[in-house]
Amino acid sequence: MTEDKTTYIDIPEAVGVFDSFETLQQAIYDLMIAGFSRYDISLLGGKDAIEEKLGKTYWQARDLEDDPKAPRAAFVSEEAMGELEGGIAGGFFFLGSYIAMLAMLNPATTLAASIAAIAIGGGPAAVLGALLARRADKHHRDYYQTQIENGGILVWVRVSDAEKERLAVKIMKEHSGKDVHVHDWSE
Repeated sequence: MTEDKTTYIDIPEAVGVFDSFETLQQAIYDLMIAGFSRYDISLLGGKDAIEEKLGKTYWQARDLEDDPKAPRAAFVSEEAMGELEGGIAGGFFFLGSYIAMLAMLNPATTLAASIAAIAIGGGPAAVLGALLARRADKHHRDYYQTQIENGGILVWVRVSDAEKERLAVKIMKEHSGKDVHVHDWSE
């Protein structure tokens, strides 16, 4: 059995639970607009991280709100996921095309053969890239769906003073955050 190496700091933290990714995302955007750093905002870690830290026990969001052992993860926006998907799909398309072009550098190759090789090399690579991009998106959506099924998506926000506490709680409540409160420590 491993020893718990969780570090706690004496900076209060606002915590809330959200029933949908959309309301969570809007709350986080408003928190950042209000001056909170993305480094001050964290979500509950994924299933593997939860099992590693807490074991394979059944969990509910309300049980982990104030549990300092609850693993944390960074928020990933829909825009960032779109960029990732585009990068994966596009990267594979260009990789396949580039390999096909390299193969066609032979001076005896005709233009038509070069174009055909690029199409043949780029097409399957683009399909592979699209499939991998869809898998990344599905993993992202499954992460949030699992949390919703277990009581909601947890979010913690470090608050350095009373004004930031008030502001974080207000923003989370405005976006349908449930059980929004502050505890005196953060991880």
